[in-house]
Amino acid sequence: MLQLDGGRAMHRLTDKLEELGYSWAYRIVDTRAFGLPQRRRRVLLLASATEDPRGPLLTQDLGVPAPPEVDGTPCGFYWTEGERGLGLAVDAVPTLKGGSSIGIPSPPAIWIPGEGAFTPDIRDAERLQGFPRDWTAAADAPGRRSGTRWKLVGNAVSVPVAAWIGGRLRNDHEYVASADTELGAGARWPDAAWGDLSVRCAAPVSAWPVREPALPLLTFLEYPLKPLSARATSGFLLRADRGSLRFPDGFKSDLREHERHMVRIS
Repeated sequence: MLQLDGGRAMHRLTDKLEELGYSWAYRIVDTRAFGLPQRRRRVLLLASATEDPRGPLLTQDLGVPAPPEVDGTPCGFYWTEGERGLGLAVDAVPTLKGGSSIGIPSPPAIWIPGEGAFTPDIRDAERLQGFPRDWTAAADAPGRRSGTRWKLVGNAVSVPVAAWIGGRLRNDHEYVASADTELGAGARWPDAAWGDLSVRCAAPVSAWPVREPALPLLTFLEYPLKPLSARATSGFLLRADRGSLRFPDGFKSDLREHERHMVRIS
């Protein structure tokens, strides 16, 4: 959102809000902060003509924790990509999405070092968004496409993120802007900012307003993983070999062995 159309999309949005008499504030918030092993960074934007939107959105911040080590740790990645992006998430899945670079709603993959690549069950994907298992089961009606539930999950807002901002809106929070810096005319949009007709400033807050306890990814998942198919693995490796992305040690060799294994058993 912040990079869309070279940042111009966000300018059009905030310009219009100010034209209508609103002050605004936004912040990237990561679902991992709420104890769910999904790296999902999303822009939350508040605007008001009467209240200070900075208070509920920007006054709580616990900072990004130290990242886990990649060595030996399961990592989520986008098997539908590989040439220009990977989405590698250590001990988490990358953002669940309603679509993909190959045009279909699909689960991310999980690389388990030394074992291969797998995809999570849709019921665990629902849980990764904070929903109860089978929250989207009604979409399994006859005639619906098999990817409908994945699209619903991928397009949703993480439940604890929505609950957090809803709770913040219920109470007053005074914002102190002493550490903020004014945004210049050509500045890139930072991870958090606020503005009105008189000024626009960057706010030094992280994507982690809270730090809820989190289980390791494989402990969190409750349902059996499905091995990534030989065809999907082959397509990913083909794209990965064409591109110039860097991969963790053992990643591509594990996937090549996984591909050979899936071909043998099929």
